[in-house]
Amino acid sequence: MKIYVPLDSAAKALGADEVAEAIKVEADKRGLDITLIRNGTHGMVWLEPLVEIDNGAGRQAFGPVSVEDVPALLDGKMAGLGKVADIPFFARQTRLTFARCGIIDPLDLADYEAHGGLAGLRSALAMSGPEIIKEVTDSGLRGRGGAGFPTGIKWNTVMEAEADQKYIVCNADEGDSGTFADRMIMEGDPFTLIEGMAIAGIGVGATKGYVYLRSEYPDAIRVMRSAVKVAQQKGLLGADVLGSGKAFDMEIRVGAGAYVCGEETSLLNSMEGKRGEVRFKPPLPALEGFMGRPTVVNNVISLATVPVIFEKGAAHYADFGLGRSRGTMPIQIAGNVKHGGLFETAFGMPLGELVNDVAGGTASGNPVRAVQVGGPLGAYMPVSKFDTPFAYEEFDGQGGLIGHAGIVVFDDSVDMLQMARFAMEFCSVESCGKCTPCRIGSVRGVETIDRIARGDAAAIPLLTDLCDTMTDGSLCALGGLTPYPVMSALTHFPEDFATAKEAAE
Repeated sequence: MKIYVPLDSAAKALGADEVAEAIKVEADKRGLDITLIRNGTHGMVWLEPLVEIDNGAGRQAFGPVSVEDVPALLDGKMAGLGKVADIPFFARQTRLTFARCGIIDPLDLADYEAHGGLAGLRSALAMSGPEIIKEVTDSGLRGRGGAGFPTGIKWNTVMEAEADQKYIVCNADEGDSGTFADRMIMEGDPFTLIEGMAIAGIGVGATKGYVYLRSEYPDAIRVMRSAVKVAQQKGLLGADVLGSGKAFDMEIRVGAGAYVCGEETSLLNSMEGKRGEVRFKPPLPALEGFMGRPTVVNNVISLATVPVIFEKGAAHYADFGLGRSRGTMPIQIAGNVKHGGLFETAFGMPLGELVNDVAGGTASGNPVRAVQVGGPLGAYMPVSKFDTPFAYEEFDGQGGLIGHAGIVVFDDSVDMLQMARFAMEFCSVESCGKCTPCRIGSVRGVETIDRIARGDAAAIPLLTDLCDTMTDGSLCALGGLTPYPVMSALTHFPEDFATAKEAAE
């Protein structure tokens, strides 16, 4: 009997470690011959800990499982959920990047390979650098970290740059509220990230890679470090990648918790041992990045998606999506929802379908009022915008951004003036301090919103002007995008700002 219990951080927070230990104790007591496998999560957080049992007839899911449920679970008396693939939330997904997450033992390279792993790398090793770049370009893959910049163009710039050393840097400093896709893939399928980085390195001529991982992710750090060691021992990394004669190696670097280090140039400064603050551009990191050398900086999901492109072909991947948003996006659903978790689907699904159908509406049962898309710098979308397709240009056309594809749902009890204030306060706390619009503007933003809350209606035009200044004058997205949540709250929910004035009167 094989029993699968997730080692994912969300599952552990809900008691997965205790359930795994209880299963071992109960099985020993009964003399049962079991193999306990700690897999990643399937991403349905409301069902965690989600335990699967395979008696030889396929894996059957049970969840959420508590320690008290374990005897009934092993007796076969606990009501099951059937196969994970048949659970409605999971069944309607298109899993490409996350195809193995929740299925395999994250640190078993043979298990990874048995489920399609390394096929992409082997395909890439038979190609030249320009052919690799063309495959990525033809797939339509764009940066999944938020900017949506075409990955092939970035790689091509690094490939064509002249240098004695080039680097691949994975931005794993996932700091946006309501986002957890990077963590999930690193904890549940780390070899796909390693494989993607190796393909990138071979494509652009880089022999060294780094994963810059946030210190708040201890489980991801542990799994990634272990996976890199396994990859080195098995010849996936090193001087002779899979016997190809091509070299690529990598290591894990851990950040110190600064949100701004999610910005690529701040991240590079931090890696070099400098203060984590934004660099001026130009020069671009693709030409002068880590240690002044040409550097590809992509986020986890971008790099983890590369293997499937080379396994199935650029045309297969590009066949999914809408307009210039090709492929799939792992959407992270959080906040006041019944069904929170990770939902991978092709670009184009309307926001309302994601919130009302996939997520099941609010957990409170009250009407949805606002949805913030794209992290703490994302706009608040009202219900009137729920027909907006989930895609880059489509969201931009509605004054929003999809960012890292985290969506946080709020019901009708939310105070949107306070949410606007939180955005400014967040920026003031997390600013690196290098540019005045971000450093000073965010502090003045908090003060101005407080004036509005006290009934000073004259401060509303001042807030608008301040946001324009921050958008146009900030060095990076932290100051430049903070006006998105502020102005969307003011534009779509003006009654909350008027109510504050009336209350003060």
